[in-house]
Amino acid sequence: MSALPFHTLLSRAERAGIYHMPFAADLALEEAAESLEYPMHRVDLTQVTDKEGFLDAIGKALNFPDWFGHNWDALADCLTDLSWMAADGYVIILDHADAFAAANPTDFATALSILQDAADTWRDEGVPLWTLVGTGSDGIAWLQDME
Repeated sequence: MSALPFHTLLSRAERAGIYHMPFAADLALEEAAESLEYPMHRVDLTQVTDKEGFLDAIGKALNFPDWFGHNWDALADCLTDLSWMAADGYVIILDHADAFAAANPTDFATALSILQDAADTWRDEGVPLWTLVGTGSDGIAWLQDME
């Protein structure tokens, strides 16, 4: 798959939000993000089944500052700040999200809600914040596909 369609899509702040990670599109997405100079952060959720594990994984992957409080409010604060890695757009990939989604659907939904709220906040600034959720199974039915 070519990076060009993703380059065009990723630059559109009005479309940014939470989507399924497109199947077999890793390289094209990486190339598109790189060409736009958007940092791309992979959050490995392979061993994550709860809120604490998620907050630890995302904090490490995005290199959150020392003031990150490891709670939902602190996650929201960090995601709407990002001053330590200022950019014109951002791509976050939640790899292997199945276990977290299955083991703790309420916390998983809360995490995605915070990520969506952050995307909405950045959209108002004209900055796209994309969260792509990678799953190994049939996916998560209520997530949108990138088009």
